[in-house]
Amino acid sequence: MFQTLKNAWKIPETRKKMIFTLIMLLIFRLLSYIPVPGITGMGEAISESGVGIFGLMSFMTGGSLSQFTVMGLGITPYINASIIMQLLAVVIPSLGKLQKEGAEGRKKINRITRYSAMGLAAVMAIVFIIGFSGSESVKVDSTLGFFGYVVAVIALTAGTALAIWIGERITEDGIGNGISLLIFAGIVARLPIQIYEFAVNMFGAGSDSSYFIKVPLIIIGTVLLITLIVFVDNGERRIPVQYAKRNVGRKLYGGQSTHIPIKVNSSGVMPLIFAMAFISFPTTILVFAKNSTGFFNTLYNFFATWFASGAWPYYVATAILVMAFAYFYSSITFDPIEMAKNMQQYGGFIPGIRPGKPTSDYIKKINLRVVFVGALYLTFIAVVPSLFLLIFGENFVLGSTGVMIAVSVALETTRQLESMLVMRHYKGFLD
Repeated sequence: MFQTLKNAWKIPETRKKMIFTLIMLLIFRLLSYIPVPGITGMGEAISESGVGIFGLMSFMTGGSLSQFTVMGLGITPYINASIIMQLLAVVIPSLGKLQKEGAEGRKKINRITRYSAMGLAAVMAIVFIIGFSGSESVKVDSTLGFFGYVVAVIALTAGTALAIWIGERITEDGIGNGISLLIFAGIVARLPIQIYEFAVNMFGAGSDSSYFIKVPLIIIGTVLLITLIVFVDNGERRIPVQYAKRNVGRKLYGGQSTHIPIKVNSSGVMPLIFAMAFISFPTTILVFAKNSTGFFNTLYNFFATWFASGAWPYYVATAILVMAFAYFYSSITFDPIEMAKNMQQYGGFIPGIRPGKPTSDYIKKINLRVVFVGALYLTFIAVVPSLFLLIFGENFVLGSTGVMIAVSVALETTRQLESMLVMRHYKGFLD
């Protein structure tokens, strides 16, 4: 990877893209330190709520939510809107048709997703402000009054719009996927703080000599986790495909052998995020009633006790949800019928399998087996930090989800750089 970066830096065009990407990421991180005007103490109220989904959102935004800055929502609404659009494309035929119209269709879907993200950001901002406005730590600027809430909603929504714009500019004019790189930047930016907190817990006052055992084990565990993520991220099941020879005019086409790559973890980190959000959803809704008396307070205590990290129902529910969402996400993103139809249209076939429905059934069977392995891998990733916390009393410096996102984005960006270098090599050769 470092050699790829070194080679890419030597090329003026690629170096310009790299510098542009770094500048945009720096602007994004600087904006993450600008507080939302009109309201103070909201970040403390969110952090003190102790609800897992708020911690997940703060993790996705690089800690901006817990500090309640203009980037408090970050690109989280855009990710949610993208997921909703993917689900609606399966249900609504017109959206599914747009996905098949090539670049123009994708442009229209991106526009709809962008506007949906803005609306979702405004709704999320209103829910946060209404839900936590009664907290003792929250103070509204007396000179603004009610308009302080309005200003806060506008600031959070504008921050999301700016984050989406920065991500799109990186995708178009920089290197890598802009949205993924913004999440990556947030994770990496918090790494020094997390290392410091980890060191204080391990070597600070009141610590014992057990760190001689814990630190090496945690370092080894982190290295093994990174190795596993790299191995699985590059893993794929290749289905061989043979194309028949055919005459078009005076030219002979086809006859070559290729393969269909099915990645072991084609759904990425999405099933993990779905599962964490789903399992935290009841507590998130009930957190505003936790200080009340009666049924809702009892219900909140039940979920906060049994579906929090450290309780066995939490691990069982997380494992089941990760497995279920891995299959669900694969079912809406992988279409074996369309794949078999395209193969048959261009004269392709899988050796030993008849074209048409037998081919789609075969591809579907292989994909289900691969998804099962990927789901087991994601379940392991979801449970590892909690196991470390239970066994050693300490967690990974970064959660395993954070490690997975960071490593996956780094590998994806490196692959894009390598493809740029290869394209430039062939272009220079042809010139």
